[in-house]
Amino acid sequence: MLVEYREVFKKRHTFFPVIHVETENQAIRNTKIAEENGADGVFLINHRISHKELQKVYLAVRNQFPKFWIGLNFLDLQREHALALMPRDANALWADDGGVHEAPTKGLAPRHGEAKHFSKLLDRSRWKGLYFGGVAFKTQKHANEPALLARYATAFMDVVTTSGVSTGRAPDHEKIREMKDAIGQHPIAIASGVTPENVLGYTLHTDCFLVATGVSDSFTELNPNRVRKFADVLASA
Repeated sequence: MLVEYREVFKKRHTFFPVIHVETENQAIRNTKIAEENGADGVFLINHRISHKELQKVYLAVRNQFPKFWIGLNFLDLQREHALALMPRDANALWADDGGVHEAPTKGLAPRHGEAKHFSKLLDRSRWKGLYFGGVAFKTQKHANEPALLARYATAFMDVVTTSGVSTGRAPDHEKIREMKDAIGQHPIAIASGVTPENVLGYTLHTDCFLVATGVSDSFTELNPNRVRKFADVLASA
């Protein structure tokens, strides 16, 4: 474990809009929307640009927002390669695949060798931010026992990060409850399908929300009113 989540965030719930980066100006504009409307930080993620371009955009955004919380997700890189590129002042690394997978035979411990290896790399790394690792995530094979995976994952990541079955699809409430029950005080994040309208249904068993579709006008543009509404509803919880 790199940093205890609760040492960084004293509040019960945190909210990070996810910005699908295209250009510096677009990323700066959307980060400003997040900062001005109650978000705790942002994640910058590359769908249509390369990791090298995302690095450059991050530096431009950081220059404009030197004290704002900013995380990164390099979709075109494996965990190890993404870690090697992490700027020292980036607050978090998010990997869709945290490396904890179900065993081929029911009843056996989950396969977690990849996660353990990456955890050792994190411990030796010059970068000391928070690691959000995907567990029972939408980009992975369907998990029959997500709670078991979550319990194993706590040894290797700061925030267990899960999702619904696809982008924009909210996760099953029972799945989230079981995963949170399995990991206790260890933080869990949801990274799909949560909106200002449904977030209250998840607050009892979720610590962190990574939100794109639910607070956006389009794939690349956040909606200021939706961001503010999400932050306000979450604060009311």
